Amino acid sequence: MGRPSPTRARLRPVPLLAVLIALNMFMAACISVTRSFPLCSSPIRFSLAPKSYRHKSFLCPLWSSSFSLCLHRLPKSTTATAAAFCSAPLGPMVADDGLDSNPLLQDFVFPPFDAVEAKHVRPGIRELLRRLESDLVELERTVEPTWPKLVEPLERIVDRLQVVWGVVNHLKAVKDSAELRSAIEEVQPEKVKFQLRLGQSKPIYEAFKAIQNSSSQETLADARKRIVESQIKEAVLNGVALVDEQREKFNEIEQELEKLSQKFSENVLDATKKFEKLIMDKKEIEGLPATALALAAQTAASKGHENASAENGPWMITLDFPSFHPVMLHAKNRSLREEVYRAYITRASSGDLDNTPIIAQILKLRLEKARLLGYSNYAEVSMAMKMATIDRAEELLEKLRSASWNHAIQDMEDLKTFARGMGAAEADELNHWDINFWSERLRESKYDINEEELRPYFSLPKVMDGLFSLANKLFDISIEPADGLAPVWNNDVRFYCVKDSSNNPIAYFYFDPYSRPSEKRGGAWMDEVVARSYVLAHDGAPVRLPVAHMVCNQTPPLGDKPSLMTFREVETVFHEFGHALQHMLTKQDEGLVAGIRGIEWDAIELPSQFMENWCYQRDTLMSIAKHYETGESLPEEVYLKLLAAKTFRAGSLSLRQIRFATIDLELHTKYNPDGPESIYDIDQRVSQRTQVIPPLPQDRFLCSFNHIFAGGYAAGYYSYKWAEVLSADAFSAFEDAGLDSDEAIRETGHRFRETILAFGGGKSPLEVFVAFRGREPSPEPLLRHNGLLPIAASA
Repeated sequence: MGRPSPTRARLRPVPLLAVLIALNMFMAACISVTRSFPLCSSPIRFSLAPKSYRHKSFLCPLWSSSFSLCLHRLPKSTTATAAAFCSAPLGPMVADDGLDSNPLLQDFVFPPFDAVEAKHVRPGIRELLRRLESDLVELERTVEPTWPKLVEPLERIVDRLQVVWGVVNHLKAVKDSAELRSAIEEVQPEKVKFQLRLGQSKPIYEAFKAIQNSSSQETLADARKRIVESQIKEAVLNGVALVDEQREKFNEIEQELEKLSQKFSENVLDATKKFEKLIMDKKEIEGLPATALALAAQTAASKGHENASAENGPWMITLDFPSFHPVMLHAKNRSLREEVYRAYITRASSGDLDNTPIIAQILKLRLEKARLLGYSNYAEVSMAMKMATIDRAEELLEKLRSASWNHAIQDMEDLKTFARGMGAAEADELNHWDINFWSERLRESKYDINEEELRPYFSLPKVMDGLFSLANKLFDISIEPADGLAPVWNNDVRFYCVKDSSNNPIAYFYFDPYSRPSEKRGGAWMDEVVARSYVLAHDGAPVRLPVAHMVCNQTPPLGDKPSLMTFREVETVFHEFGHALQHMLTKQDEGLVAGIRGIEWDAIELPSQFMENWCYQRDTLMSIAKHYETGESLPEEVYLKLLAAKTFRAGSLSLRQIRFATIDLELHTKYNPDGPESIYDIDQRVSQRTQVIPPLPQDRFLCSFNHIFAGGYAAGYYSYKWAEVLSADAFSAFEDAGLDSDEAIRETGHRFRETILAFGGGKSPLEVFVAFRGREPSPEPLLRHNGLLPIAASA
């Protein structure tokens, strides 16, 4: 999506306020990069048919750096060359009052990411809001219940704010600074005020109602029907029906929630950056692989230890994932693992960076908002625009939990037995900082696979080449470097052009692959820069082409070596690219439901999780797994071991995701902010049924759970599991056709492109899935892919 990127972004029917507010956090087709492994010993029967919408409202979702995240990215300034490549510059903004040089107010094809600075934010956003307010007043004065007099001018207003604010917010995610934070914090209330004004516009709401009630409603195309329906529902969710004190209170809550979410994510980033452990004695980090030592030395050098080297140190360990994760997997020093683990699960939980009171206030305000809108809890608000209901989501999670539990118990017993056989003193009392370490040793022993030893086979350039070749085979597109065409925010960022079979550009995307702990959020995500739209086409072009960005946080090149990836990082790139494909390959010209826009949140992970499956397909894997020095292919026996290891500890990994999803629903359905049970009490209670080893009493992972407190996944984290049913079944269509047949793959890929990737939010996810698969989704492929059989025991 943490992935999300992944995110995550980025996403629903691009409705007024919610579209904009969701955008602000880091929406994210996001898409995030979590891998979950649903398992079941008995058939899962749950309906994916659309539910009937209840009376009032609906809302949005995203991701965290504890597992992965979903934010957004940026590009550069327009040039004549750029105009030749892209048909849709952003509408002109003729500046005045000394603002003519502000890059946020310029007409551009690709955003001027290289030119925007903190000093541009206050004057640029304020002038933008002033102009958009004028446009809104004019729209309300002249509005009629027709597409040209309602939807098209509305889309121009929504899109301009979305794109420009997206530039600012993206820079905050990838190029954070105190000055940028301060500027955003100052103008954010003004932006939210405009969003509320737009979302609560009675003339716009009444015009959509008039279209809905007119005789011409039935003659509208499906996409337009979806827009009308979603705008009406979203307007109610945005408080259009509230009056006087209720509306004033609602608006106060929205302002405060935005401020709190922003502060939450800043605290997580600052707490992650704050932890630094300098190690002088190499014995303390015995077991760390060469790549981790090189990164630790590089980090130490960047902090003033100029002579640091991988061989002689000193080494600096941080909580940034590329540093943290190898310690948990490989460090033989148990006390080091414990120290780093405890620091990680208590991030942003003390002192000036404590997110505990922020969480309490967020949950209290969300509940208050829900009640103002006529709902009993915030989960009902969140679910109003999703495929699932609360009951269906809880039913799915419980079926997966009970199916996963016995496998997870067996996982733990296997781990203890192995550790005991290796003479580990802690074998009978394994703790959280032991699990990953001994799991990796068991995996190496059982499958003879060492993930670090595989890195030389997965260099980033070769992985990207293989990924683009796969996209060509599946979807008949070509992807070419276009560096220099668009401005970028960092020299490591790559820019690409996507072309159809006739060599015509159809989309563009940015790729920011490497970790930069000092300025960049953790995790992985995808988001939109601009969406496809006929309304916003320029210079006689039929449509504006979509532009996306993908962000990862993998290990950067070290010395003269390219970025050498773990297999999990390979899966992450495939995941985020799946999100980007849905945005870029859309054939939907209605901008409010093009690409990832307008898609129900619990279906948004389908393309991303679908793409992960190809990492295990033999031809695809062999095309990317080439030794970066010798060009030697990954040995066949290693490939077979990777396949065999695919479901290693699947029960435990599934429970981890189920814990996150269950605590999310508990906090947004049953939690009473004024009751005796704290958020940590609830986490402990939920964990009794979702974790074989209960969390430490000091566990404060909720304080870094960006997905639900600073993103769009509030009461929506279950979506990862829900979408796995869809994605596994979609991939099974290729299995049924024959993965050993290029012709069958191309034919099925064409059908996938023309349905799942083409329709955007213009049709319901269930309709889209049936159009591709010929039937409704089945959980059977998911269970088969995870390879889990019933185990006799009780949950």
